[in-house]
Amino acid sequence: MSVHKEVKRVTTHVIQEMKNSGEKIAMLTAYDYSTALILDEAGIDILLVGDSASNVMAGHETTLPITLDQMIYHAASVVRGVSRALVVVDLPFGSYQGNSKEALQSSIRIMKESGGHAVKLEGGAEVRESVERIISAGVPVMGHLGLTPQSIYKFGTYTVRAKEEAEANKLIEDALVLQEAGCFALVLEKIPAELAKKVTEQLSIPVIGIGAGPHVDGQVLVVNDLLGITKGFKPRFLRQYLNLYEAINGAVKSYIGDVKSKDFPNEKEQY
Repeated sequence: MSVHKEVKRVTTHVIQEMKNSGEKIAMLTAYDYSTALILDEAGIDILLVGDSASNVMAGHETTLPITLDQMIYHAASVVRGVSRALVVVDLPFGSYQGNSKEALQSSIRIMKESGGHAVKLEGGAEVRESVERIISAGVPVMGHLGLTPQSIYKFGTYTVRAKEEAEANKLIEDALVLQEAGCFALVLEKIPAELAKKVTEQLSIPVIGIGAGPHVDGQVLVVNDLLGITKGFKPRFLRQYLNLYEAINGAVKSYIGDVKSKDFPNEKEQY
């Protein structure tokens, strides 16, 4: 029997058990109640309230503009739709970097005001103090290495990270630092599959990949990309399971046509 099917509620402990038993972890983003409800009932293991809400919900070019208050709003909406999945909430840009006291305050606000179960932050050795401080207050932390979208202006590009040996070695070091600091899991974004394999084998905590190949402990995708709501975004790592953009577009056109032609509402659709 798989760990996944047996549990009534997914916790950080359950995620660790899944890694230990070799069962892959399925994770998706969610930003609202209705979507979270569907994903949770489908049996998703982890829901990430990603700062990608800045892009897909608010239309910003980067993840940088989203605020802590906005993240709490999205997270609280998701939590209300969930009865089983582990809900992890991104600490937004500017709410933890360079100040472990602020990082702790931001995390406590997320936990108290949204009801989320854990927080996620980007970076390695440079955020160690923040990670330790947050965990010491009883808040589980998920790390994030590789392509870290909050540092986009430093990178200057969304291309694959850690192809060079120096950056690859730093990534492995950072992964070990995050594990030692107490992170319960780690996201690796857009790095070579072989490097992701190396990291996963060296760590005892679960490693979840996005564009990091098959040798990790689990996978995460942005739900809007998986469902084909976002148009024209087709990176190599994305498998699109639906084309909701076309489906919704077609439905709305039908509705407009029915209203214009006076076909809607018909006799059965009135009081």
